[in-house]
Amino acid sequence: MKKNSKSKLYKAMISNSFIFRKDKNIALSSKTPTPAPKSKYPVKKIAAICMMRIHVPMDEMFANRWIAYYGKQLGEENLYIIMDGLDQKAPGKAGKANIIIREKNTLNVYDLEQDRRDVQTQLAWALFKKGYQLVIGCDSDEFLVADPNTGMSMAEYISSLKIKGSSISGLGLDFGQHLKLDKPFDLNKNLLEQREYALLSTRFTKAVVMARPVRWGWGWHRIMGRNFHIEPNLYLMHFGNTDFDQLYKKSQNMEIIASGRAGHFKRRRLSASYIVSEKTPKDFDKAVRAARIMQTLMRPPYA
Repeated sequence: MKKNSKSKLYKAMISNSFIFRKDKNIALSSKTPTPAPKSKYPVKKIAAICMMRIHVPMDEMFANRWIAYYGKQLGEENLYIIMDGLDQKAPGKAGKANIIIREKNTLNVYDLEQDRRDVQTQLAWALFKKGYQLVIGCDSDEFLVADPNTGMSMAEYISSLKIKGSSISGLGLDFGQHLKLDKPFDLNKNLLEQREYALLSTRFTKAVVMARPVRWGWGWHRIMGRNFHIEPNLYLMHFGNTDFDQLYKKSQNMEIIASGRAGHFKRRRLSASYIVSEKTPKDFDKAVRAARIMQTLMRPPYA
């Protein structure tokens, strides 16, 4: 890989302690998790928000895993899921999650993103009024995890932080499919058992944890008018680009094409698999230290 390349590739090995360790409460499997043990650390009242629209079976799979993971961390009753369209229904494993089904307002990609931002920001403000101390906002294929070396779950860790600003972010890991080594995605198997390669990506270093009522930018990439802090022991794992064939099929969906998002799929999402397949992996531990510094000093306009 060229030193001046904007897309840096790193190998996120399953055996790496901060990425995955089965005894550290990172529930990304397809099975319904057992209730989390009583926390050794005080946990704040935390809500999680997600707006989703199910197009293909993989979308349903991610929706159910999002509920399983954040439900175990926070309690299903503290999850708030907005189904974008009256033609949508609750995910199959919604459990006690709060489901809001609303009319889809527009197909134009610009207006759609504005609308998504405003709806989720307003819901976050309402949740703060309801007594929540922190609100997490992210897509159904994104999982905020704490470094297992902290000895804490994600909920315990973010509860322990003294947040001086308005939000915090985890370092973004965009997992792709290595087209020469990885098999097609099995919807019933653990996510991290199937994918080892990820891009350290500014696009997924997002301000996903809101600490007080402020306004999110598009896709949680930033807080409007404010900076945000990249927390050194948090990682936001994005798995939406991990199956090339399913992603390509989704890009051909007529609704995706009509909304103007087909180009985004080709430029950004499908390219993740090409990059992880063609580039040489870098040492992960060294890279994350450098990435936090670079992403803190030089934030792209969309972030």
